[in-house]
Amino acid sequence: MTMRTRPLGTTGPQVSALGLGCMGMSALYGEADRAESIVTLHAALEAGVTLLDTGDFYGMGHNEMLIGEALRATPAARREQALISVKFGALRSPDGSWLGYDGRPAAVKNFAAHSLQRLGVDHIDVYRIARLDPDVPIEETVGAIAELVEKGWVRHIGLSEVGAETIRRAAATAPVSDLQIEYSLISRGIEEEILPTTRELGIGITAYGVLSRGLISGHFTADRQLGPGDFRAMSPRFQGDNLRHNLNLVEALRKIAEQKGVSVAQIAIAWVLARGEDIVPLVGARRRDRLTEALGALDVTLEPSDLAAIEEAVPAGAAAGDRYPAAQMAHLES
Repeated sequence: MTMRTRPLGTTGPQVSALGLGCMGMSALYGEADRAESIVTLHAALEAGVTLLDTGDFYGMGHNEMLIGEALRATPAARREQALISVKFGALRSPDGSWLGYDGRPAAVKNFAAHSLQRLGVDHIDVYRIARLDPDVPIEETVGAIAELVEKGWVRHIGLSEVGAETIRRAAATAPVSDLQIEYSLISRGIEEEILPTTRELGIGITAYGVLSRGLISGHFTADRQLGPGDFRAMSPRFQGDNLRHNLNLVEALRKIAEQKGVSVAQIAIAWVLARGEDIVPLVGARRRDRLTEALGALDVTLEPSDLAAIEEAVPAGAAAGDRYPAAQMAHLES
């Protein structure tokens, strides 16, 4: 396996063709093994993964401190190659409940100060508000990030889960490198309007949820018991008839994967990779074996006949259930 690179938009850096989404090492998918998380981060860096994605609210700062710990124990050359993407703005209470989003300029700078300290770095490579603050114009939020860029504390401006109009307004305020948004075989909503807009403006896509939180990994089963704090216990796509329907899609995909001699996860990731050089999939591996499997997708070549078979097995709009519970869907523009 040779790690290729892709541009993070026309104004952003070159990054590894796959990035590592670190959220699951701290939050929302049940308990994680701290030692295994650190080792997995090291294995990713050793394999040539350069893009590490986190959020300051993942585990109330735990995820940033975890990445900081891993980087401190990494050889200097690899540490210098690591590019960190941070989402900010989500407000949470001590019991973990969600309280909204804060995109005020003063809050942006405050969030950044805390992230720099927890990560143990002198700059953040890509900085983005996790969701649009409905009470603050995006121009003000992006303008505050632009001020952080001017001072050297941030290198590139990103966006997350916003629609085409907001993307245009943000890009008119300051250069935007990247939009992070969910994109997978069963989450293709960006194709109609958002993806054409980012391509017109030269903005890259960091695609999270490429395995739909494990749903289309080939490893999830209908009888799996989800632990306390696991987001999927509330996710519509993992409930009852929705889950059974969606796992039938996975079995259709499994037949194609077996014909290629690859895993379901690998063919699902390879499909996202095939959607364009401007798209960088984030894989949420929490263990070395899952990381190794995901990296194997880089060696999968999908021929036109493969893509046609995948499209027939899992056509656009085939999934049952929304990707978030109703209360969280209300914060999404896409």
